[in-house]
Amino acid sequence: MLKITHPTLLVDKRKCLANINRMAGKARKNKVIFRPHFKTHQSADVGEWFRQSGVKAITVSSVTMARFFANHGWDDITIAFPVNILEIDEINDLASRIHLNLLVESHEVTSLLAKRLLVKAGFFIKIDTGYHRTGLDPENIPEINAVINEARQSNFLEFRGFLTHTGQTYYSKGINEIRHHHESAGKQLLNLKDIYITRFPGMILSTGDTPSCSLFEPVQGIDEIRPGNFVFYDLMQYCIGSCRLTEISVAAVCPVVALHEQRREAVLYGGAVHLSKEYCKVEGRIVYGLVVKYTGDSWDCNFPLGYLTSISQEHGIMKMNTGTRLHPGDLVAVMPVHSCLTADLMKEDWIIF
Repeated sequence: MLKITHPTLLVDKRKCLANINRMAGKARKNKVIFRPHFKTHQSADVGEWFRQSGVKAITVSSVTMARFFANHGWDDITIAFPVNILEIDEINDLASRIHLNLLVESHEVTSLLAKRLLVKAGFFIKIDTGYHRTGLDPENIPEINAVINEARQSNFLEFRGFLTHTGQTYYSKGINEIRHHHESAGKQLLNLKDIYITRFPGMILSTGDTPSCSLFEPVQGIDEIRPGNFVFYDLMQYCIGSCRLTEISVAAVCPVVALHEQRREAVLYGGAVHLSKEYCKVEGRIVYGLVVKYTGDSWDCNFPLGYLTSISQEHGIMKMNTGTRLHPGDLVAVMPVHSCLTADLMKEDWIIF
């Protein structure tokens, strides 16, 4: 039995490996590049599990993360976040050591990059296919051309292709809506490929979000997929239909510190600094985490105890199911709403089993 005294993240290696192998197999079957996003786990150990499945190229979300994984032997990395020109010295250092791909979405940043990049690096143009977080409208051909033309002023910038993140799938109401976003994003990228393939015959269309990649085959003509959350999955993915509860491979073990039986509530030592303030709806209720039985060395998702109804910095307020009996000092397992944030917040307190 594990000795746990404070909020601790359990990582089930067997489930992680199953999730990795399933996605890697889908990529091989469809003959697309599998460049998984490592921002979910940010772990050298978990990264090795991907390497064992044949992964050679990865995605990260920051220069700092790219440097971390470069130092652990990864030499083909895409930073899927718009270039922060203030980090140009770090970017030049990385590009001198590894095959580095950058992300741009304006001719202004591309111009600055072209003037200050000192070694070869690839770049993708970020395309907004409906998420509206960042990226160029796929119909804004003048700006796309301006980006490409600015890059030509450099001897070091090499156009790799177009990249998108269909993040709107995370807010979908059902599988059919995910399918629509998935197919729409693919179609928009393929339209760009029709325009530019003659000039750039080796260009890549890169997409990747866990809901689409979990549920569907890549759209024909897409060259690369970059899902990340799937290695752990979480309650949000379960709620939108991307995974089963049994495929979620992380849970936060939290101590019970107080009880309010008249309200059927338990207070957990496990709050926003551990689980984030992300929430989803389960059977019409706003939920910050699903609370299940902790078994001493794992958790039992078939034994629900309740759910988190509110969360503050260190406190998690749990509504107990009928029949649930808890005492101060008990440990429970919380299946997180967003495993990427939970894993990052709790990265100093992991146990892999």
